[in-house]
Amino acid sequence: MTERQQKVLIFGAAGFVGGYLAREFANNGYLVFGSDLQKDCSVEAIEAYYAADITDEQEVLRTCIQVDPDIIIDLAAISSVGLSWKQPKATFDVNVGGAVNVLEAARKQAMPPKVLLVGSSEEYAPLDRPLKESDPVDATSPYGISKIAQESLADLYGSRYGLKIYQTRSFNHTGVGQTTNFVLPNWISQVAEIERSGSPGVLKVGNLNVSRDFSDVRDVVRAYRMLVESNHYGEVFNIGSGKALSLRELLEMIVSLSSQEITVEVDPGLLRPSDTPYICCDGSKIADKLGFIPEIPLSETFESIFRELA
Repeated sequence: MTERQQKVLIFGAAGFVGGYLAREFANNGYLVFGSDLQKDCSVEAIEAYYAADITDEQEVLRTCIQVDPDIIIDLAAISSVGLSWKQPKATFDVNVGGAVNVLEAARKQAMPPKVLLVGSSEEYAPLDRPLKESDPVDATSPYGISKIAQESLADLYGSRYGLKIYQTRSFNHTGVGQTTNFVLPNWISQVAEIERSGSPGVLKVGNLNVSRDFSDVRDVVRAYRMLVESNHYGEVFNIGSGKALSLRELLEMIVSLSSQEITVEVDPGLLRPSDTPYICCDGSKIADKLGFIPEIPLSETFESIFRELA
């Protein structure tokens, strides 16, 4: 008798990470179902797609009943720190309210599925060393605070209802298809435009005096799959590269992709109200417990994005 294929339901499937995650699961033998706000989704790895608003409790519940998944992954989020300052209420409605709706839908299923809630390195209090899961959380943005609240809900629903809830604190990740609301694709897009013009150009940037830990999105979704395939629910895992580079260093890597002369200018409009100076992942826990090691170098990631845009 053949074993039934496990079903994965991804909320936020039409977003940047959603397509990569759908392909990761489909390539590993899962049936993948997707849901998002927009009417349709062109990700080939998705078996069936359901338009639903993550902030609407009934729509989320209805989608879960239709799919009857073994695993639910909540990627639906306002995930830009900068945007969270401009839209704090929407950030909490989506990131916290959406998580409540997913957890409520999961607990109401006859056979409650595993749930993966994606958190962020932005939850941590600033430290000048790589961050461990045991380090204190004390976010400095509405986005980070929303993710701390999401974690508290996960702990509550896990203990109260016995749900198998997996949690991450994911550090920055990028790749082809990420919007220019995010710093690295924004810079690469500007550099690609200068390259296409065939003449020197100006690159507008914000604060370069911060260091961040960036990974390729393909490594990150592999970690998500490995996590939900494990029995390590009810705890938090960092996912990152373990290397912090200054935005200035990253900018130099990106500018070097172009053959044109590029002048860098700081745009005051791109500066944030608050910027944590150093964020780096200590990924020893996920390496020790799951054997996860990032594989794709950032230079390869940047070249892929540049080729797509140039």
